[in-house]
Amino acid sequence: DFTEMMRALGYPRLISMENFHTPNFMLVSEVLLWLVKRYEPQSDIPGDVETEQDRVFFIKAVAQFMATKAHIKLNTKKLYQADGHAVKELLKVTSVLYGAMNTQGGERAPLPEEDSTKFKFDLGSKIADLKAARQLASEITSKGAVLYDLLGKEVELREARTESLGRPLEINEAEKVMKIAISSILEEVQKTKDMLNNVALDEANLEAKIEKRKLELERSQKRLQTLQSVRPAFMDEYEKIEEQLQKQYSTYLEKFRNLTYMEQLLEDHRRTEQEMFEEAANMLRLIQNRLKEEEQHLLKSGGNDDSDIEIQEDEGSDSEGDLQITRHQISTETLLPGRVGTRIVGSMQGGDTEED
Repeated sequence: DFTEMMRALGYPRLISMENFHTPNFMLVSEVLLWLVKRYEPQSDIPGDVETEQDRVFFIKAVAQFMATKAHIKLNTKKLYQADGHAVKELLKVTSVLYGAMNTQGGERAPLPEEDSTKFKFDLGSKIADLKAARQLASEITSKGAVLYDLLGKEVELREARTESLGRPLEINEAEKVMKIAISSILEEVQKTKDMLNNVALDEANLEAKIEKRKLELERSQKRLQTLQSVRPAFMDEYEKIEEQLQKQYSTYLEKFRNLTYMEQLLEDHRRTEQEMFEEAANMLRLIQNRLKEEEQHLLKSGGNDDSDIEIQEDEGSDSEGDLQITRHQISTETLLPGRVGTRIVGSMQGGDTEED
């Protein structure tokens, strides 16, 4: 609807709604200025929209013009956005102009294509005539009401008027009234002069106060400069303490880093020892299970011939001890592969006495 109305009003360029998908302030300002000129050709709204302040001033001027001249309230925020929301505000103005054009022209004949762009509808003069007619109508109404009231009092006023006209004019009374009026006027003149003198006196007092404040400001600035130039007595001690504090802080950082590093090393060492102990315990458990399985296997294989076992009991008593010692040596070397040259000798059996 907006594009069709603008085309019907004779806007020189084509407009589509795709132009307002993104903010396009230049197009919105151009359309607003054209609508204002179309509404009142004698308007003096500036069309400069280069800076942000110029744009704000332009939007405010257009909104104020439409509110005062055409009684159309526009949303300045939506107009400043210059997107689809601004089209709704522009549609308020275009609909008024389009309705006025249709009302004046009725069913207008289709114009040729070459003349459609040159069509201009001068509505400014008609709006001025309409405002003048409204003002005259209001004045006629008010004057008529006053005249009606005066005519209602005509019966009483007629007698007073005839009596005043019939009474002769007294020079002394007229002179007295004139003197009273002149004295009142002179009093007002004297009051005005006194007010002017008071204004001059107030101006002199204000100038004296301003000079006094300026002198106080200059003295304060000089005092500030002297205070800034003077070095406090405690600054030397403060700088020394600050240097010592910086050294202490550097020492503290170094010790803290060393302590953290040592704690990390200790934690890694403990973790490594724990892993070694767990691994040794697992290996010892596996070897014990393997030895038990071998003993059970030997017991099962030797149960078929008891005589051979009894004969070999005496002969192999020493060999069994050597076999156990050799097994424990092998298991210890397996558990501690890193300790070369150390051999632990012992058996898995406890002694008969407490000393053993």
